[in-house]
Amino acid sequence: MITVHHLNNSRSQRILWMLEELEIPYKIEFYQRDETTMLAPKELTRIHALGRSPVITDNDITIAESGAIIEYLTEVYGTEYQPNMGTSEYHQYRYWMHYAEGSLMPQLLVKLIFDKMKTNPMPFFVKPIAKKLANTVIEIFSRPNIDRNLEFVDDHLSKNNWFCGDQLSGADFQMSFPLEAVVARENGSNYPNILAFVDKIHSRPAYQNALKAGGPYHYA
Repeated sequence: MITVHHLNNSRSQRILWMLEELEIPYKIEFYQRDETTMLAPKELTRIHALGRSPVITDNDITIAESGAIIEYLTEVYGTEYQPNMGTSEYHQYRYWMHYAEGSLMPQLLVKLIFDKMKTNPMPFFVKPIAKKLANTVIEIFSRPNIDRNLEFVDDHLSKNNWFCGDQLSGADFQMSFPLEAVVARENGSNYPNILAFVDKIHSRPAYQNALKAGGPYHYA
């Protein structure tokens, strides 16, 4: 049986959603973030050396990284979630599977780090300098890159029901987490098609079942 090593408020939520869509049995091992550092607990290193989530075990196989997990689940349990190779839908599938963590998430993470820099405790004489540095990086680098990416994604969704056309695929599971983060942290109302996509996945019975299974999730 598949075991999901599930960290609260993490990318592993999209794995639970996929498993619910697949309708295959699985169990969950729960892990909680450190309340001070917000990092995963050391217990996760017993499953994978990097101690990050998501990680799944399927009998004697251990797989880390969302994209690798989604590809494994698709190949072994749900080939209907991968378009046929050689088709235009397959090229879109491969692109969005890599884009989610290769292009979009790094931009969101940079902004998150510098937003936290402005609010973290520090000596009073350092705070103005840190705040100015953070605002400069966000204004010159982070904000323009995020806007460019979100305009690109929103335009794609304006022309497609799902990321690879008319059928739900692994690319939609992979893209769900960064777009949930966008709606939660950024001004999602500026991107109506992204907002509609997130609302659509949140309304799916399998997604609701995954929320019940995984526990509180800030981005839902």
